Amino acid sequence: MTLRNHALLHLIALLCVGAVGFALVTQHVFGMRPCAWCVLQRLMFLVIAIVCWAGVLLARFKAGFARLSAGLVVLLSMGGIAAAWYQYAVASMMFSCDRTFADRFMVSSGLDAGVPWLFGIFSTCMDARVTLLGVEYALWSMALFALIGVLALTKLLRRAD
Repeated sequence: MTLRNHALLHLIALLCVGAVGFALVTQHVFGMRPCAWCVLQRLMFLVIAIVCWAGVLLARFKAGFARLSAGLVVLLSMGGIAAAWYQYAVASMMFSCDRTFADRFMVSSGLDAGVPWLFGIFSTCMDARVTLLGVEYALWSMALFALIGVLALTKLLRRAD
């Protein structure tokens, strides 16, 4: 299998890693403090990247792994869209996102305490409601999850590589 055969999976993974990198720059350089839903979406982007690159690696042994990876990414991107929508429509209107699913999941996973520079929850959902180029951050995330889902679906529906 060549790089070209799995270019979409590589592109998706790079988009995800780039999104998390951008989020870290906005957090650590520009002071945009993340809420529980923000860091949950970071985790989802990283999981998608790992699934893509695992699919590329495993496709060297059996071609079906690339398609399986693309199918998982479609499902994960739908979860990301749901998380971003919930952050935008519900959580950002709440004074605190304490005890929401994202808060409970991130705290119980130990990631917020274990890797605070990446997954630390430093803001309430209402305070994390910020705009970038006039568009709320959660909507940018939702759009990227949608793009990733379309790219993964394209990979999934292609004839066998």
